[in-house]
Amino acid sequence: MSLALLFSGQGAQKVGMGKSLHDGSPAARALYDEANSILGWDLSKVSFEGPEADLTQTKVCQPALFVHGLAIVAALRERGKLPAVSHAMGLSLGEVTALTCAGVFDFSTGLRVVAERGRLMQQACEQAVGGMAAVIGEEREKVAELCREFDIEAANFNAPGQIIISGEKAKVEAAVAAAKGKGMKKVMPLNVAGAYHSRLMEPARAAFAQFLAGINFRRPAFAVFSNTTGREVNEPDQIREALVRQVVSSVLWEDCMRHCAAAGATEFWECGPGAVLAGLARRTDKAWVVKSLAEISDLPA
Repeated sequence: MSLALLFSGQGAQKVGMGKSLHDGSPAARALYDEANSILGWDLSKVSFEGPEADLTQTKVCQPALFVHGLAIVAALRERGKLPAVSHAMGLSLGEVTALTCAGVFDFSTGLRVVAERGRLMQQACEQAVGGMAAVIGEEREKVAELCREFDIEAANFNAPGQIIISGEKAKVEAAVAAAKGKGMKKVMPLNVAGAYHSRLMEPARAAFAQFLAGINFRRPAFAVFSNTTGREVNEPDQIREALVRQVVSSVLWEDCMRHCAAAGATEFWECGPGAVLAGLARRTDKAWVVKSLAEISDLPA
């Protein structure tokens, strides 16, 4: 087996996530304890007890999903149930989780990176009125035409026929209203705090670039695929540049998955709540072997 690990992005979070890992795995519990100490607030409590409104905040859910993903890996490793990993990737913030798993940063550095990313993105959301919508069942070029017409951007290419658009809220709403008249059957506004992966995130991108300039990056221990290109990235300077660019760029998730499979991955393990990435994988290629691991009961016996 050639194993690829997949790490969740924002939107997958749910109250209660990780509690069974914390309670049942000393290795996972140690990560939660370390995270609480580094962040200076109780990430465990918000993850396990909510309230949902607090966990949903960008500055909270990004580090919460990061710790949850790595807690799954720690619990697997502790039990001797983690085969050799050959590939990894993460959706949006999950890319930082994948890079940390691959040894580009240690846990404490990766947590600081994702916490600052979340803080800056929340700040950018509060500075502009942004929105997003899901376009279901359409080709990329048709969505690109819609984006050009309404001066918005394609934020995520998640799977065939599942594309997310992003931009100023009024422009996204206008695009949604016009979509049916253009023969688009299903275009749905999303309940999000801002226009992620669009030019409205530029203030976050600029500040994040400054922050990452002071962070030491190492070469990954195994192949990690970048959201910005869908391809493997391994040179420290290239990884830093890709993380900065990702804040305002389209997430090419479908491309990441296809290139990972082409590179030899034979099994995908999703480390995160909700089985979101497993669903996208099955929508892309039903032949892929995908497992979803979120809690202690999901781990191999």
